[in-house]
Amino acid sequence: MSGFSPGMLHLLLLLLLLLLLNLIWTVEAVRVVGGNVSVVLGESATLPCNLLDTTETLTQISWQRMTKGKPENVNFITILADKTHIYNAADYRFKNIGNFTKYDGTLQLSDATLLDEGSYSCIFTLFPSGNFRTDITVNLLVPPVVTVEDDAPLLGGEEASLATCTAAGSRPPAEVKWIMGSLEGSVRSTTTSTLHDNGTTTTVSSLLGVPTRDVNQRLVRCVVTSAALTQAKSLPFTLQVFFSPTTVNVTVMSDNSLECMTEANPAASFTWSRADKSWPQSGVTVVGPTLQFVRNTAGVNGLYQCEASNLYRRSHGYVYVHVTSGSCTVCWVLFSLLLVLFAIGLAAWYYLFIFRPKQSRGESTHAGRQPILTDDEEAETPT
Repeated sequence: MSGFSPGMLHLLLLLLLLLLLNLIWTVEAVRVVGGNVSVVLGESATLPCNLLDTTETLTQISWQRMTKGKPENVNFITILADKTHIYNAADYRFKNIGNFTKYDGTLQLSDATLLDEGSYSCIFTLFPSGNFRTDITVNLLVPPVVTVEDDAPLLGGEEASLATCTAAGSRPPAEVKWIMGSLEGSVRSTTTSTLHDNGTTTTVSSLLGVPTRDVNQRLVRCVVTSAALTQAKSLPFTLQVFFSPTTVNVTVMSDNSLECMTEANPAASFTWSRADKSWPQSGVTVVGPTLQFVRNTAGVNGLYQCEASNLYRRSHGYVYVHVTSGSCTVCWVLFSLLLVLFAIGLAAWYYLFIFRPKQSRGESTHAGRQPILTDDEEAETPT
């Protein structure tokens, strides 16, 4: 340092200090801008990375990741001025969509999976300042699969599960609610959640109530909301209460047809048979609940049975059919006609043999009890 004068040495130290301060100021001014990302399973995500406030020479942009699928934090992409290198099994779902000359190292990830969730680092290498980085967190969203199932409640007087709404495999967990409409206050819901190993959650909500006829065919709605859904899912559902066939009624539809009717859920199937004789093969036909008489002959006379059945029980109804010989009209007798005729005969018998003799005896008794007037009493009787 003997060759430098004290003034020269002082000047050199001042220049070095200025260079150092300028370098510090430059480093502090440089900013790497990124931002956390949320992406829906199977869709594409943009991982932003931009270097701001520098004019230094950019030598390369590096990307590192530490994810569920790649737990080791290593370089997997290097971006140079004229090309891009992809390392570690060459995951070509990642694409450089930035601009090297504009200090833009943005990546695009296609077909995101749960294994892509984790931390990503974007690193700019400048000369002479060195490396500048930002960390980006990628969060995976999984929309739920929503279904509503009928729990097939049987008609009864105790509370049972009427329907179940399931939001399966959601991340984050979905919220499930019921819109009960006119049943508000008479039914309630219970909800349970199950966390799976892959980080998704299944939420199940059951609608509980007493399965009465009033509940049957009522419309409710299951509404599911989730951060993974762009809008809530709303599924309408008609409640079903199941019961066996009620009273089976046989109705005369025309001169040559009968129809079997009942109420059941699920709907009953009908079987016609003849209870007292073999089936008249050529005389009648059956279409569902309808019994059709093709020939109005005495061969179709007899007692017919209609059986209504579903999964839960069988019920029966009966009708007696009689065709008058030589007539073209089938006389439908549902037993009640016989009862009417019997009642008329019984009434006539009662009138002729019970009521009238009693009335006659009553009149005779009354006449026998009249006083016999003497001549004096007759004389005192006013005229």
